[in-house]
Amino acid sequence: MNILLLGSGGREHAFAWKIVNSQNCTKLFVAPGNAGTAEIAENVSLSINDFEAIINFVIDHQINMVVVGPEEPLVRGIVDHFQKNESTKDIPIIGPSQEGARMEGSKDFSKQFMERHGIPTAASATFTKENLEDGIAFIEKQSIPVVLKADGLAAGKGVLICQSHQEAKDSLKEMLVDGMFGEASSKVVVEQFLDGIELSVFVATDGKSYKILPEAKDYKRIGEADTGLNTGGMGAVSPVPFADEAFMQKVEERVVIPTVNGLEKENIRYTGFLFIGLMNIGGDPYVIEYNVRMGDPETQAVLPRIKSDFVDLLHAMGTMQLENYEIELQAFTTTTVVMVAGGYPGTYPKGDLITGLKGISHSTNTSLVFHAGTCHNKTGDIVTNGGRVIAVTGIGENIENALSNAYQTVSSISWNQHYFRKDIGQDILKLVK
Repeated sequence: MNILLLGSGGREHAFAWKIVNSQNCTKLFVAPGNAGTAEIAENVSLSINDFEAIINFVIDHQINMVVVGPEEPLVRGIVDHFQKNESTKDIPIIGPSQEGARMEGSKDFSKQFMERHGIPTAASATFTKENLEDGIAFIEKQSIPVVLKADGLAAGKGVLICQSHQEAKDSLKEMLVDGMFGEASSKVVVEQFLDGIELSVFVATDGKSYKILPEAKDYKRIGEADTGLNTGGMGAVSPVPFADEAFMQKVEERVVIPTVNGLEKENIRYTGFLFIGLMNIGGDPYVIEYNVRMGDPETQAVLPRIKSDFVDLLHAMGTMQLENYEIELQAFTTTTVVMVAGGYPGTYPKGDLITGLKGISHSTNTSLVFHAGTCHNKTGDIVTNGGRVIAVTGIGENIENALSNAYQTVSSISWNQHYFRKDIGQDILKLVK
């Protein structure tokens, strides 16, 4: 198959690596891609939100399947756009419809969906600028800490955990009135804080059948010991020791099955990946959020653990044949460490020369190097082009080996003022010892 992959981050480089290693991939195009995808596929200068240009490219290049990496084009309705076009309506496109993408595009929509289908989640209420005073009154009745979530997409940064009622009330005003997160916070979900251990569960679905992929735990804060600002993700570990068979059975019965069935009952077309952010509270799963695509950097930890053919999985999803797909997993552990630009998640420079990449293999038995915010400069050197720049995934027979392999590779890569967390997986290590 000729395949088009949309996106430019570490998740997409991991997808590209997995796709080109399939015997079912003839040619892979990545739009717009990064310096890492350029080494294994053909990058295409297309905007992920220019649907007409994407459709024209698909027709001109006889593309047999389209894989949508990030959430924004899904929320904007790229799948619906393809299916309304006579020339592309029969081409498998991996991602949910615009209505399905509301599971991530609107926190309020997803909370109401959970309530309708009896899916365990934190108690919450939603407010706008018009009923700000009701929101303030609601906050005063909540225990501390209290969680505030921008309703719309905010690049993974629209969640505030407030440690006092005053902070929560001030933040609600900043979000609703002052537009802290722009249009995304024109509506805010105020939510009960769930105290437990977080993990991410990934589901592939064709709208009827589903397959549960390897779970992962990610690390969202910029600082060690989970301090500082939220980021898009600073690292990940898979598998997660506390996600044992008994816990995952609860996840499947209480969350995955009612979610997939609920989408079907509501006639919401959903062909793609569903990322379920969970909290393990005393052995019981509670849903924090849905995302309508694979996570980043969890993808970089999860995909290496899938042994069976990845293109087969994608095609089975896109052609409603997922029930016939047998997923095989690797027994090893993976740990991903994200290297970021100095100043991230605030302001940061771009264009810094990255050294050490030429001296290491991007794919070995012990580590994998995935590019995120990278590009080539005019002289062909690889330079920084974003906040999260490189993700290194270590592979090992246990978490200690995997972490050692990841950090060994990280130590060989550098650029001006690069930063990474040195404590990825340390909490998991304590659990297994």
